[in-house]
Amino acid sequence: MITKILIAGALVAITVAVHAGGLAALLGTFMGSQAPAPTRFWPIAWLLVRVTWGLIVIHLAEITVWALFYLWAGCLPDAESAFYFSGVTYATIGYGDLVLQQPWRLLAPVEGLTGILMCGLSAALFFTLVSRVYAPRLEPNSE
Repeated sequence: MITKILIAGALVAITVAVHAGGLAALLGTFMGSQAPAPTRFWPIAWLLVRVTWGLIVIHLAEITVWALFYLWAGCLPDAESAFYFSGVTYATIGYGDLVLQQPWRLLAPVEGLTGILMCGLSAALFFTLVSRVYAPRLEPNSE
């Protein structure tokens, strides 16, 4: 059992590292550019679409880390099952149509908790970017 806990801890650490690297890349891309005017719909919408695409790619990379482990360890029978299970577990959908065998069951709730935390970090990035766009609008006029 301790081995499974150590494996889960390693997968969490890899997931967090992927997320941190991805967020750093996104922040570097978007924070260095000029923020769109807070009254312009399309530039703000386009910014959020690009950020969403970037975050989805990051989350898919993290799902892939878990899926590749499930496949490598023989936890699930094929790649499609491993990616599907990892996706629904990471996103905390948990349909229950696929489950890990008894020795590996501990990994599923750990992946789900990790997914929740990584989604929370992604929401924080959205908040940061939207705050940056609207911050000038909230400042009092210096007249």
